[in-house]
Amino acid sequence: MNTYNAIIEKDGDWYFGYALEVPGANGQGRTIEECKDDLAKAIELVLRDLEISVLY
Repeated sequence: MNTYNAIIEKDGDWYFGYALEVPGANGQGRTIEECKDDLAKAIELVLRDLEISVLY
């Protein structure tokens, strides 16, 4: 399991997050925890897509 640094910012009632180490991965949520969970899923999808691109 890899660990990435998340930058989370609040805008109104929402939190938005991204990881500089994984360009294109962004998350959002009404709580910090929701944002972190959404970001983790986005990171997984971006990395899976990159892995598939490298294989083909």
